[in-house]
Amino acid sequence: MAIRNRVGPDAEITAHPGRGLFMGNRGILHDAQGRLRRPYAGKAWICCVLSFRNRRPPDPLVKPGTYTRLFFLDEAVALAAGHRPCAEYRRADYNRFRAAWSAAGLSADTRVPAIDGCLHEARTEAGTRRKRVIEARISSLPDGAFLTGENGACLKWKGSLWPFSPAGYGAALPCPTKGTVRVLTPAPMLAVLRAGYAPVIHPSAG
Repeated sequence: MAIRNRVGPDAEITAHPGRGLFMGNRGILHDAQGRLRRPYAGKAWICCVLSFRNRRPPDPLVKPGTYTRLFFLDEAVALAAGHRPCAEYRRADYNRFRAAWSAAGLSADTRVPAIDGCLHEARTEAGTRRKRVIEARISSLPDGAFLTGENGACLKWKGSLWPFSPAGYGAALPCPTKGTVRVLTPAPMLAVLRAGYAPVIHPSAG
């Protein structure tokens, strides 16, 4: 039976048997019985690797007193949900992310706590635990951004829109060149993508 540990671009945590390309965490979210009790615990939302130097996190997936292991289809989904690259096990990617953060002029302080604080404000509605959704011109969105509309959550990638599902992307749809859309990817992540950070995309997106 699948447990609730799969994250979508809307930052919601659902049950799905697949683990995708990346693992991450938001702290301890489950109770001693393995039930999900909170959407996050703290401001450090991480996107990490499934394994490191042939080491995998210990089973079971949900263990009392340990962080809740979350999974993403790919890195674009993780960025849309508000997760940054892990500074320990994805050091090279984190350094690329931090360089793009600096190039985008997001803040002079590029230390982990400062980045996490900025991302937390951008991905969460003030005074709530709800995901913040912004509006932007579709022409302004970089590759790797997620938007949402009548086709659900879609990845903008290589001139097309790719409908998201936990199992992979659906067939490509034409990407409009005009109009305003609702955007799931937080504003700082959009800036990082525009500054040249290239996320890992699931192979189902052509």
